[in-house]
Amino acid sequence: MKRPSHDLRRVIGFGGGTALIVGITIGSGIFRTPPTIAGLVPNPLVIMGLWTAFGLISMCGALAVAELSTLLPQAGGVYVFLREAYGDAAAFVFGWLYVLVTTPTAVASLATVFAEFLLNLLGAPAHAATVQSIAIAAIVTLTFANVLGAQVGAAVSGVTTLVKVTALVAIIVGAFLLGDGNLSHLTERGAVQGGGLARAVAAVIWTFDGWIAVSMIAGEVVAPERLMKRIIIVGMLVIVTLYIGANLAYLYMMPVGIMAQQHEAIARTVMTAIAGPAGGAVIMVAIMTSIFGALNGNLLAKPRVPYAMARDGLIFAFLGKTHPRWATPWAALVIQGAVAIIMVLVLRDYDTLITYFVVVEWAALVFAVGAVFVLRRKMAERPRPFRTPAYPWAPLCFVSGTVVGVSAIVWGQMQVGNVSPVYGLGIAAAGFPVHYLWKRLTRTA
Repeated sequence: MKRPSHDLRRVIGFGGGTALIVGITIGSGIFRTPPTIAGLVPNPLVIMGLWTAFGLISMCGALAVAELSTLLPQAGGVYVFLREAYGDAAAFVFGWLYVLVTTPTAVASLATVFAEFLLNLLGAPAHAATVQSIAIAAIVTLTFANVLGAQVGAAVSGVTTLVKVTALVAIIVGAFLLGDGNLSHLTERGAVQGGGLARAVAAVIWTFDGWIAVSMIAGEVVAPERLMKRIIIVGMLVIVTLYIGANLAYLYMMPVGIMAQQHEAIARTVMTAIAGPAGGAVIMVAIMTSIFGALNGNLLAKPRVPYAMARDGLIFAFLGKTHPRWATPWAALVIQGAVAIIMVLVLRDYDTLITYFVVVEWAALVFAVGAVFVLRRKMAERPRPFRTPAYPWAPLCFVSGTVVGVSAIVWGQMQVGNVSPVYGLGIAAAGFPVHYLWKRLTRTA
C-alpha cells in the first residue's frame, strides 16, 4: 500500500514535547489513587515497591519506543509501529480500540474528574447533570484549542505541566522540610492479600498510563530523529521521580492506615497540614490544572491515530483531512471529542471503566514494544538515530513485567466479580473480523 505524504507541520520542540509526555501521564492518578492503593495494600514497603517496579517497567518500554519513534517519526506513533511490524490487521485493531474504547474512556474519565474537583473546590453539590455539563464544556474548549494548531495545544500542555510539576515538588519539599511527619510510617507492616495486590496494580498502571501517547505526535516534532529520544527519556525520568517522591511524602506525613481513609484528594490533606486551608485550596487548583492538562494532552495526541488510519485507507477517509489553515487533523479531533462527550453522558462506574481501559491499552503496548524486536530484523538496514540501551533486556523487562501486571489485574478483578477487562479484550479480538469486512467492502466499492 502506498503511504500518503505527510502534511502535518513540524512545530513541536523539545520543551513542548517534554511538557506533553509529562502532561498526559500526570493527570488525576497521583492525586487520587494513593489512598485506594493504601487500602488494598496496607504495607508501605510493598506500596513503594509497586511504584518503583512499574516506574522501571515503564522506563524500559519508553526506551524501546524512543528507538521506534526515531526510526518511524510519523503521525500515529504506536499505530505506525504495529503496522510496519505486524501488518495492517494488527494496526487496524489497535486503532479500532483507540477510537472506540481507550481514548474516549480516558478523555471522558479525566473530564468527569475535573468537573468533580472543580465542584469540590467551590463547595457546590456534585449533581450528575452539573458534572456532565462542566465535563462537556472542558472537552469542547480543548478540542477547539487543538483544532487551532499543535502549537496551541502544546502551549496549553506547557503551562499546565509547569503547574502540576510545581505542585508535586511543593508537596514533596514541603512534607519533608515543613511537615510534621515521621519516617517510622514507612516501616509499618500490614498483611497483604493477593487479590488486593492485584487490584492495586491496576491503580498504579493507570497512574503511569499515557507516556506512549507522545509517540503519536512524532510527525509534528521538529527534527524527531534527534529530539524524540530526549523528549521520551527526560519526560519519563521526571514522571518516575515525581511519583516516587510524592508517595514517599504522603507516607511520611501519615500512617498507611490513615492514608487509606483520605477519600478526598490526599494532596489537599497534606498541603492543608503544611500550609493551612489556603495551601489546601491552592493545591486543589493545581490538581484541577493537572487534570485539565492531561485532558488536553489526550485530545492533542490521540486523534493522530484515526488520522493515520484514514491516510492508510483503514477507516473513513474524512478522518484523514487536515485543516487548510491550521494544518491539524480537525475531523479526527472533532469526532474524537464527540465520542468522548457521548461517554461522559453514559459514564456510570469510573473505576470499572478505568480497569477496562488499562487492561486493553497495556495489552496492546506489549505488542507495540515488542515491535522493536521485529523491526530490528525487518528494517535492519534503516538508520537508527537512537538504539535501545541494554537491548534486548530493556524491552523484555517491559514485556514480561506488563504481561504479569495485566494478568494480575484480570485475575484480581475476576475475584471480585468484575469481568469488564475480559469484555475489553473481546472487543480487541473482534477488530480482526471487522478489518476483514472493511477490506472486503473497500475492494468491492
